[in-house]
Amino acid sequence: MLRTAVLSLLLAAAAVRADTPANCSYSDIQGEWLFYSSEPTGDSSIQCDDATPMDTVIALSLQAPNTVVDTYGNVGTWTLIYNQGFEATVNGRTYFAFSYYTQDGEEVTSLCDRTFPGWSHDITVRNWACIRGQKQGPSMPKTHRVRLADAAKAAKKYVNNHALIAAINARKESKFTAKAYPQHEKYTVAEMYRRSGGARSHLPQRPKAAPMTAEHQEIIKSLPASFDWGDVNGVSFVPPVRDQANCGSCYAFASMAALESQVRILTNNTQQPVFSPQDIVSCSEYSQGCDGGFPYLIAGKYAKDFGVVAESCNEYQAVDTATCGTDSSCGRTYTATYQYVGGYYGACNEAVMMESLVNNGPLVIGFEVYDDLRPYQDGVYHHDFSLDHLTSSEFDPFELTNHAVLITGYGVEDGVKYWNVKNSWGTDWGNGGYFKIRRGTDECGIESIAVETKVVL
Repeated sequence: MLRTAVLSLLLAAAAVRADTPANCSYSDIQGEWLFYSSEPTGDSSIQCDDATPMDTVIALSLQAPNTVVDTYGNVGTWTLIYNQGFEATVNGRTYFAFSYYTQDGEEVTSLCDRTFPGWSHDITVRNWACIRGQKQGPSMPKTHRVRLADAAKAAKKYVNNHALIAAINARKESKFTAKAYPQHEKYTVAEMYRRSGGARSHLPQRPKAAPMTAEHQEIIKSLPASFDWGDVNGVSFVPPVRDQANCGSCYAFASMAALESQVRILTNNTQQPVFSPQDIVSCSEYSQGCDGGFPYLIAGKYAKDFGVVAESCNEYQAVDTATCGTDSSCGRTYTATYQYVGGYYGACNEAVMMESLVNNGPLVIGFEVYDDLRPYQDGVYHHDFSLDHLTSSEFDPFELTNHAVLITGYGVEDGVKYWNVKNSWGTDWGNGGYFKIRRGTDECGIESIAVETKVVL
């Protein structure tokens, strides 16, 4: 079972799945590490915990901006994975682990100089081994508090914020319009929060887009002024909009949509698969099921390590399930490579996103969802902080989330540059399930953590 295949993530005294409350920055992780490893003879079902013998030691030097050098002087690449951990590939092997933390109620202590037991495998995803990392030199624990959901507020029915909608539509300078969606009121506050990313997709520190250089400006000049995979000379290479319902599975829907689009592009639409988000929700320990997740770990790592299956192999239920439920006889589609756009976490910006989108296909990205996006109807969205006082205090008992969506194209409307974005809130939301958001300003963090992959056919 895939669920047991990654039990190496479940080794703390209090077992956890991926997408943890750890909060480790680039500077916390960069430096000299020793990794303790078991013998690399296992397959993907290898189970790792603190009792696993890890007698082989290898040194990894994680250098700026994304260079790793191992014990023997071999040079490779590495990247921070959000604030969760890191991944390094060098000398034909990939090392992946989540940063260590402890939690006592609302107080979380991140111990960024060590990792939970993770694993490594060769670049062909064979010869798995258990690993555990320890950074060398002095380190200071980092403590932060997490806001636990107010159960009473979370259980209340969501109510459309008509005052906010009226204020959006009354602004003369507004580039988008809003409306009330009656279907939203069938959800609770907690369910609407899940639709926007989920508790486990929260990032305590917002990532930032890389600075634009003269080279980046030249990249933009070399590309079409507008482009969209949903309309390439009248042909769409983007799968239909779906509805994640009350599950925080946006990361799974966006990831599957990116892979589906790639297959359509590579086969000139002769193959149009629909991949299973439920397989991700129920089977992947790289995410938190209906509580959220991150595309790098799904469209990228999960798809490469384990592959994705057709929708018919595990049909969407919008719930966490006790068992995986995916038919073991189902075929799987894999990614050959994956990375943050720009090459590593922190290198993404408008220019490299445009270049990757045109040359490779739609991009799966994460961004912050504010209350004024939920009633979006049409136009180019831009969050207006001056309207935050109209946000319902009943709605937001949690933090801002990192909602995952699919960027299919870009353009200019009424003099405003925008990204065209496919959401997973159904076709009766926004413009047929799509929305436009301001481009070139890292609006809501949308130009910070785009992920690109290459599918194996």
